[in-house]
Amino acid sequence: MRTVVFDLDGTLADTSADLIAAANACFRAMGVGDQLDVRDDAATAFRGGRAMLKLGLERLGHTECETEVDRQYPLLLQAYEAAIDTHTLLYPGAMDAVEALRSAGYRVAICTNKPEKLAHLLMTRLGVLDAFGALIGADTLPVRKPDPEPLREAVRRAGGNPERCLLVGDTVTDRETSRAAQVPSVLVTFGPDGHSVADLMPEALLSDYSELPDITRRLIG
Repeated sequence: MRTVVFDLDGTLADTSADLIAAANACFRAMGVGDQLDVRDDAATAFRGGRAMLKLGLERLGHTECETEVDRQYPLLLQAYEAAIDTHTLLYPGAMDAVEALRSAGYRVAICTNKPEKLAHLLMTRLGVLDAFGALIGADTLPVRKPDPEPLREAVRRAGGNPERCLLVGDTVTDRETSRAAQVPSVLVTFGPDGHSVADLMPEALLSDYSELPDITRRLIG
C-alpha cells in the first residue's frame, strides 16, 4: 500500500508563533525578557525547542549553553503544552490534500520530531488527528529523524509498505530522513526557508497543497 507521510511543524501547520511564545516564556522567567521574534525566528522554531533556547542564549552571550538548554527544555515543553494552539494554523489546503490522497487510496501518516504527546494533543485540538493512520513523534521510538526508522514505522502503523512511500517536509532533517530510507522527499516552499529548500535537491518541491496528489502519483504511483 502506498503511503504519504507528513512532517508536522512547518509542513502541515504553522506552529512557529506558539513555539516561540513558549521559548520566550523561559527567557522571561530567567529575567531577561523575550529573545526570539515571530517574524525573524520562525525557521529556528521549526528546528525545535532546543534550537530556540540555544539561539536565545547565544544572543545573551552564552557561548557554552548546553547545560542551560537542558535545564530550560522541560520548562519550555510545559509552557508550550499549556498554550499549544493559541496561534497555530494548518496551512491552506493541507487537509484538502490529505483527504484527496485518502480518497485516491493512499495511506497517510505523520512523522515529527515533536514529542508524541504534544503532537497528539495539537492534532486533536486542531480537529484533524483522525484523518491520519498513524503518528510517530520524537520519543515514540528510541531513535528520531533523520534516522529512517520513525518514517518506516509510521508507514507500517498506517498499514503501508515502507518501500512505497514519500515524506513531505520542510527541512534538511526531512530530506536526510527520506534519503536514509531510500524514498522520495517533497519539500514545501511556503515555510520560512522558502525556496532555499531547492538546494537540498528533493525529488519535488511543493508550493501549493493542491499540487500534492499529482506529485504523489508521479513519484510513487
